[in-house]
Amino acid sequence: MYIPLKLPPGIYRNGTEYQAAGRWYDANLVRWYENTLRPMGGWRKRSASQMTGMCRGFITWRANDAERWIAAGTQSKLYAMNEAGTLKEITPSGITAGIASATIKTGYGYSTYGTYAYGVARPDLGGLIPATTWSLDTWGEYLVACSSADGKLYEWQLGFATPTLAAAITNAPTGNKALLVTSERILFALGAGGNPRKVQWCDQEDNTVWTPLATNQAGDYELATVGTLIAGKRVKGVNLLFTDVDVHTAVYIGAPFVYGFEKAGSGCGLISAQAVVAIDTAAIWMSKSGFWTYDGYVKPLPSDVSDYVFTNINFNQASKVYAVHNSQFGEIWWYYPSSSSNENDSYVTYNYRENHWNIGSLARTAGTDAGVFTNPLLVSTDGYIYEHEVGFAYDSASVYAESGPVQLGNGDNLMSVRQVVPDEQTLGEAVVSFKTRNYPTGAQSTFGPYTAANPTDVRFSARQVNVKVTGAVLADWRIGVMRLEAVTSGKR
Repeated sequence: MYIPLKLPPGIYRNGTEYQAAGRWYDANLVRWYENTLRPMGGWRKRSASQMTGMCRGFITWRANDAERWIAAGTQSKLYAMNEAGTLKEITPSGITAGIASATIKTGYGYSTYGTYAYGVARPDLGGLIPATTWSLDTWGEYLVACSSADGKLYEWQLGFATPTLAAAITNAPTGNKALLVTSERILFALGAGGNPRKVQWCDQEDNTVWTPLATNQAGDYELATVGTLIAGKRVKGVNLLFTDVDVHTAVYIGAPFVYGFEKAGSGCGLISAQAVVAIDTAAIWMSKSGFWTYDGYVKPLPSDVSDYVFTNINFNQASKVYAVHNSQFGEIWWYYPSSSSNENDSYVTYNYRENHWNIGSLARTAGTDAGVFTNPLLVSTDGYIYEHEVGFAYDSASVYAESGPVQLGNGDNLMSVRQVVPDEQTLGEAVVSFKTRNYPTGAQSTFGPYTAANPTDVRFSARQVNVKVTGAVLADWRIGVMRLEAVTSGKR
């Protein structure tokens, strides 16, 4: 008989491997889109020179003359790049440099060396100083920027003809954590003046007027929160203000109060300043307590991979998590440092159009969606800007998807597989291998890889089998529903 491998799209990685029976369990650099398994696009360098430090802020925009620009910030530098690929430093004079990695204020552990057994969690005796991030937005055609370590609001008024640097905005508050330009053309300073709960804003259309008067719309407000403001996002009709513990809304109501503020959700604050993406009328983000969404209300976002992600993440370096929207495929990507790394080396994605999840390994520290530029742009740990979703070159990384256990009935029958009937767009662009077990935690045997033929001869017997598909060539292959020709060998 034939056993069709009708595995639903996306990865399931909560709990044990056996719980992923009949689902995909592991993957790297692939995606499921329109009911087929395929490789994600490759990448190539966009910048000819490197940035100094680790990029933690990235934005693209068009100037009034339609020229395209990129801005990127590291722990100590601010850069701009024109569409020709020329990268220049525009770091403000006298800026306070930040740190590339989070540090623990009181050191690791406490008391004398060896007080706690290896592997015992460190007591919570002092907070982390997070890695430095940049909050970047546009004020018309100009760039506005704030480094979380420096706290000043800066503006860069374009141009490479003379080495123009970003400059502090006149009269703007200092000691800020982030900024946000609202749809009403008002600049928010978040954590203004060093107050972690304070939102201060300038007059409409004039970012040099910050003192409230009856004749302007400048103002300030202190949120009722125990958290620290770290980010803001524009969503249709509302501005979302994120702390590390909760989320608030700011809605424009005009004079005399200008904005109305309300807490939207508790226990759902950002895991990092860059862990949120706004899509049309919604926002999606990662918190230490899981994934969340806002579409008028704050709601938890169920995830098929949350157990894997939150046991795999290095929480000490969670301030480096960076979310990127890939609108072409309806995906949100979160790049994060795994438990074995101090730098972003892994990713988790959510496809909000088709409602499934994915995982993999890729070292990227910041990025942005396509739109201004034809393809998504991401920054690697090597300091170069890369153009993504182009070609199918992956710097020698393996491209694959592996299923959880496939079995007959309740898994009490041995099945003897003799052939595989592939379902590929172009035969031979992917290879298949099998991992067999008789029990969920039993010894595992591997068979293959097999180059696809029509059909492909194989030979193995087991109660359960995991199927692994690997890209064999750098091509845009497609995998549909494979079938296994198997006979039942009976119970034993």
